[in-house]
Amino acid sequence: MLLTWIAGVADEPLVLEPDDRQVELDTNTWWLSAAEGDRESLSPSEVAAAFERTATAIRGRVRELGFPGVATFYVWHDEQAGQLRCSTGSVSPDALPFGGNYVACSDLGPIVEGFLTDSEPGSIAWADLDDAQSHSEGTGIDSENAPFAVWVSSVGVSH
Repeated sequence: MLLTWIAGVADEPLVLEPDDRQVELDTNTWWLSAAEGDRESLSPSEVAAAFERTATAIRGRVRELGFPGVATFYVWHDEQAGQLRCSTGSVSPDALPFGGNYVACSDLGPIVEGFLTDSEPGSIAWADLDDAQSHSEGTGIDSENAPFAVWVSSVGVSH
C-alpha cells in the first residue's frame, strides 16, 4: 500500500509559487504512513525506488508547467508522527522550509530504513516532547535537536 501512496503523490495537485511558500506547503506536502504489514514486507530499496520514480514524474510535470526556476522534491522521516513526509517547493536544497537544522542528502536508504524499523511509530511520550513553540510548523521537526536527514532531488531548472 505504501508504494501505491508514494506513486500517487506524483499525480496530486502541484503548485509552484515562489512568492507564496505557504500555498506550496499546503498543496505539495504529503504524510505517508505504513499500512498493516508494510514495515515487515518492504525493503528500504523498494521504498527509495518508489520515491525516485515519483521525483522523476514530478520533474516531468514541473517541465510541462514551464516553471523556469529551481524546485526541489524532498523526503524526511517524521519520527514524532511515525510517518514519511514529502514535499515539493520552489527552493534549493539548502533553503527548505524547516525550522530545525537538517542535512540534505542524496541517499534515501537510511531515512526509509529508520521509518521501516521504527518499532513504535508515532509513539513518543508527552514527557519527551519539548514546548510546542520549538517545533517547526507543519513539519513535525523539533528545531532544538541535532540535524536530521532530508533526501533531496532537483526537479526544477537551475538559473
